Amino acid sequence: MSELVDAKARTDLLNRLKRAEGQLRGIQRMIEEGQPCLDIAGQMAAVRKALDSTYVRMTVCFMQQELLGRLQLDGSAGQQLDGVLEDMQALLGKVR
Repeated sequence: MSELVDAKARTDLLNRLKRAEGQLRGIQRMIEEGQPCLDIAGQMAAVRKALDSTYVRMTVCFMQQELLGRLQLDGSAGQQLDGVLEDMQALLGKVR
């Protein structure tokens, strides 16, 4: 399996992961401070959703990269593919 070559997509994914990392640190702090379990659970759910969203984004970026490269699509077909993949990302985002 190849790596993501689009620098913008990689930066987006890294930023999403850094945000999730910050949320995880916040959860650790909440546990250390003895915060209520319900509050901690809410933050854990938010981190899980953020990671799921990042995974879907990475998958769509990879599919876009591979399909464009392997199918050698022209400009308009490439734009149509982008639209389909954006719709797919939105649909997959609702699965969580």
